[in-house]
Formats: sequence, C-alpha cells, structure tokens
Amino acid sequence: MATAVGVTAVTRMPMMRQLTVSSELVPFQEIDVYAKESGYVKQLLVDYGTRVQTGQLMAVLEIPELEMQLQQDAAAVASAAERVTHSQHELDRLEAQHRVVHLQSDRLSGVARTRPGLVAQQEIDDAQGKDLALEAQVEEGKSAYETAKSQLDEAKAKQQRDKILFDYARITAPFSGVVTQRYANLGTLVQAGTSSSTQVLPLARLSQDDLFRLVIPVPESYVKYIRNGDPVEVRVPSQGKTVWGKIARTSLDVAADTRTMHTEVDVPNPSHILMPGLYADAVLTLERKGSALALPLQTVNQAGSEATVLLVDPDNTLQERKITLGIQTATDAEVLSGLKEGDRVVVSDRSGLKTGMLVKPQEVEALPSQAAQSQ
Repeated sequence: MATAVGVTAVTRMPMMRQLTVSSELVPFQEIDVYAKESGYVKQLLVDYGTRVQTGQLMAVLEIPELEMQLQQDAAAVASAAERVTHSQHELDRLEAQHRVVHLQSDRLSGVARTRPGLVAQQEIDDAQGKDLALEAQVEEGKSAYETAKSQLDEAKAKQQRDKILFDYARITAPFSGVVTQRYANLGTLVQAGTSSSTQVLPLARLSQDDLFRLVIPVPESYVKYIRNGDPVEVRVPSQGKTVWGKIARTSLDVAADTRTMHTEVDVPNPSHILMPGLYADAVLTLERKGSALALPLQTVNQAGSEATVLLVDPDNTLQERKITLGIQTATDAEVLSGLKEGDRVVVSDRSGLKTGMLVKPQEVEALPSQAAQSQ
C-alpha cells in the first residue's frame, strides 16, 4: 500500500540575500565650536536644540583689549596719513625751489658760453652748487615721502589684522545643524581655542542632523557584494520607522583584528525625524534574482556541504537527489542544479521514508521554518 506524503513543486520566484547589521546613527558632521580669541560672552544666541544655518550668528564676545587696540590703530593710521601729507607738501616745495634754482643755473651757464667774461665764474659756481644742493634735498624728500607711505601701509595692515581678530568676537555656525550641547553662559570668560591650555572649553557643540552616517562592519565574506551607491533599508526600532539610505563610502580594506570592512551608509533626514544616537538596523541586499528556481528550505536535508531532497518521480516513487544551493533566505533556497521546475519534493516528515518506496503524493503548502518564525 502506498504511503501518503506531502509534496510541493519546485517553482520560480524572485529571491534575494540580505545582511542585517545593527549600528548607531551618528551626525554626518559634529564639532565643538570654539572662540578664536579670548573674551567674555556678551550675547549668547543659541541653547540646547537651537537650529542654526550656515553663517548664522551664535554668540558675540566682548574683548576690551582688542577694542582698545583698534582705537590705537585708528590713531596710528591717522598720524601716518598726516606724515604722508606733510612729506608730500615738503617734497612739492623742494621740487619747486629746485626748478627755479636749476633754471637760474642753466641761464648763467648759457650766458657764460655765449658771452665769455660777462658773468663771474664765482656766480656760476654758486648757482650750480645751489642746484646740486637742492637736488640732493629733493632726493631726501622723496625718500622721506616713501618712508611715510610705507609707515602708513604698515599701520593700515596692522589695523586690518586687528579688525579681522576683532571679527572673531562674532562666532558663527560653520554649517547648518542643531546645538546639542551648550557650555557657556552670559559673562563666561571663553579662552581662545588655539590656546594650549587644557582648561579651554568650547562655546557649544553643533551637529548636522539633516544627514546621518550609519557605520557598519561588513564581514569579510560579504565584502565582494558591497558597492557604493547601493540602496540600504534602515530600520529604526525605537521609532517604528523605516527609511532609506545608500552606501556612500568604504575603507576598501579588511581589518586584521575583526575581519570586517568599515562601511558607511548615508541616511538623509530632511524632516529631522531621526536623532543622533538612535540604534538602527541596516538591511543590505547582497544578491537579487528576479526569477530563481526555488524550493522551501524545510524540504532540504543538509549534511555538511552536501544537500539532498526526496524527489517523487512520475511513477510516484521516491528518489534521493543531490542538489546545489544558491541564495538562501529564512524560508526558501535557490536550486542551482539537481532539479527542474515542476519537480515534486517531499515537504512532510521524512522519517520512515526510503528511496524506492511507492508513495501517494499530496500537494501541501510548506510551513514557515523556525528561523522565519523567530524573525
């Protein structure tokens, strides 16, 4: 008498292999905002949770020393400008005198050449001497004028430098984000961030929260499937939300201690729903096939690297068939070789069944595996 067995047909279906890795959402950028110059907090325009845009004013410092220095710089520039004006006027006066004396010297020299003896040689020599003396004074005047201009340029450069330093009293946001920490209050003496003192504290901490990084360690055996730009499903259990990101960058090497590759997934957060520090599951799709020859995983008997199924042939006789598996999910397995579409494989309890037995096949629906039920 034939034994009744439950069977299911080998069919084609879309299949994919996925890898789920848990990690923590971290801001794409996060920095502590320091002051460039030491000063007292005069205005504090941000607090916990304040959202700022690039270039937005966060705080204003009061720096009395720089304010006084700017006043001194303005006075120095004005004084240097006066010296330049005075030098210019003195040079103009000397050049005018030199032109008159030079013309007189040239006239006397011309008369002496055309009418010898009419003009005393002593008078000619005196005129030439005055001409040379005034020419030397003109050169000195030019040198004094150039020196005065250099001093004015130097004073202006110092004033510009101090203005730039004073501009650092206005602390602005380097990028758009949200303030997650505030370390200062009104009147707090903030030290310069360039100081070597270990007591230097930042003004605030700024996090970019419209884009997150999800850093995941990809095991060595899956590295070959990772490609920049591939979409990644990101599940955030604490918020009951699922969003999409993409693989943005990898380290392109496998760490010797963990045998994993550093991989980063960019997760856009334009509506600011997600928050830094939340745990998330990154679901990476490693392989995908639109039409794979597949059978329920519970029909497969695996012993080491060998996989077999019990096949019911057209004569309703049992055969043990070796198969080669491809993609495996929690419930199904891809068949690369050993079976064809429409083949009937035993899905019911196989205890007591032997090769060559005559059976009565009954089509049944495969039950979910334990692995599938536990998900």
